[in-house]
Amino acid sequence: MSYIKEIISNRKLIAKLSFNDFKTKYAGSFLGIVWAFIQPLITIFVYWFAFQVGLRSQSVGNFPFALWFMAGLIPWFFFSDGLNGGTNALIDYSYLVKKVVFNIDILPIVKVISAVFVHVFFILFLLIMYALYGYLPDGYSLQILYYSAGLFCLVLGLSYITAPLVVFFRDLGQIVNIILQVGVWMTPILWNIDTMEVSDTIKNLLKLNPVYYIVQGYRDSLINKVGFWEHPGNTIYFWVFTIVAFAIGTHLFKKLRLHFADVL
Repeated sequence: MSYIKEIISNRKLIAKLSFNDFKTKYAGSFLGIVWAFIQPLITIFVYWFAFQVGLRSQSVGNFPFALWFMAGLIPWFFFSDGLNGGTNALIDYSYLVKKVVFNIDILPIVKVISAVFVHVFFILFLLIMYALYGYLPDGYSLQILYYSAGLFCLVLGLSYITAPLVVFFRDLGQIVNIILQVGVWMTPILWNIDTMEVSDTIKNLLKLNPVYYIVQGYRDSLINKVGFWEHPGNTIYFWVFTIVAFAIGTHLFKKLRLHFADVL
């Protein structure tokens, strides 16, 4: 609760630092912040070409494959970008960590909010693509706000775990990158878990990945038209996992913060 109070009391500073972080990430390049949108768009195109054109993936049910996989890939972009940024928050802002008067507790959330700007753009892009295919937004589409908020909390909780640890164990940054590379395939983003010819035990194990709840939630909101309250077990599991991760992360951050300046 103390961290939540600090976030609220420093909300203006957090907003300013987040926007500056977003701008300076691509400072010096000719296209500037445009690169933040070009790379994910190219990734979407490559996956679409590989699966639908190259491997001739068919529609999922009666739904176009391109729309189905974009609904899973776009939240993953935010998860990957936010976790990478949050993990390296203390290293990237080491000059602020060494300042005695600066509240370093807000640095992970600054990085995660910085990733939100791109995510908002891609949510709008996703809704426009669905509308062009004739699938107009409805009441269920508003659930994207709920699932985005849940994803934000998950990334922030995990960032508070990885950010203090990477200061003392720099290899963790590379480990996180490898986990993210594997995770995009272990999460049902590019394939349909319901059509897998494996046992229910394996399917249930894959569903323990908290990002599965988010990915499925986006598809429930845009495709299946299912409310999050219709999956009470998954919803409870996700929020328990997220709250526990946040609690562990903030406790770890508090225990190690006195040593950050010495190590950095």
